[in-house]
Amino acid sequence: MFFRWDWLRPALTAPIVPTLGPVHPHVLTVDLFEDTLRAAVTDRSFLHYDKDRRWSSEKDETVLRRDVVHRPDHTLIPTLTRRGRGTVKVFAYGHRDGVVDQAAELAAKLAAVHDAGNARVVRPLGPETGSPRGTRIQLQDFTARLCPDPKGPVRPVTDWPAVVQGTFAPFAEAMAADGLAFLHARMQADRCGPVLAAVVADRIVGAIGPMEVRPDAIGCPQLLPQYFAVLPEARGQGLGRVLWRAAMHWGQSHGAAYQLLQTEVGGPSDRLCRSEGLTCLGFSRTTRA
Repeated sequence: MFFRWDWLRPALTAPIVPTLGPVHPHVLTVDLFEDTLRAAVTDRSFLHYDKDRRWSSEKDETVLRRDVVHRPDHTLIPTLTRRGRGTVKVFAYGHRDGVVDQAAELAAKLAAVHDAGNARVVRPLGPETGSPRGTRIQLQDFTARLCPDPKGPVRPVTDWPAVVQGTFAPFAEAMAADGLAFLHARMQADRCGPVLAAVVADRIVGAIGPMEVRPDAIGCPQLLPQYFAVLPEARGQGLGRVLWRAAMHWGQSHGAAYQLLQTEVGGPSDRLCRSEGLTCLGFSRTTRA
């Protein structure tokens, strides 16, 4: 076993695992971290519970196992992504002063070694963090309360008339920056679950999807993250909230026990999730090395 749990566990202020991202606290074990190291040396293969399996046949981000720093008071886990110019990220776990600086130094060094154009530090922070920045990790627990159907003008894209379905392409193009063009391509290739769409005057103005439930590391059914967007001119009418509640209703009715969401602190999705009573599990702050 590579990791000592009595060293690592106290430093896990937020449930973030390299290459996997946020995980439910009930799966946060030393075995999960060991799995990420094993996957790093198996030709970039996925762990069977990795949510990113739905997007690619090959793992893009891998752990630089030989460069992991594991000490009693801090752990640094570097990863490498070859996409674009390449990125080295160092996940900095630990409470002591200077852990971010040490992680930044390691990230810059490894970026040079691997000819990567970007070097980053990912700093997990606890839910008690004051004046947080970055990304908030939120938990929707489907076992805690009912998520009723919000009704409203929302249904799966394929359930709308053909003339309405035809408006998804221009909507997706307009919201490409939010990932909807990529999602549309996956839909056309029939390689994702259903996508829910909000319609006004026979035109798609908002969408959330794909809707998919898969088991996590201990077999608990998890509603996977979705792309979520509403056209700027259609905002302020409550359509985003109706879409989100429809997605939560879909997840609960299809057997999901929970969903983890990452929202930009202070952004529209963050405010929506906070107002819907989700539990904050902590934060993730990414900075340049």
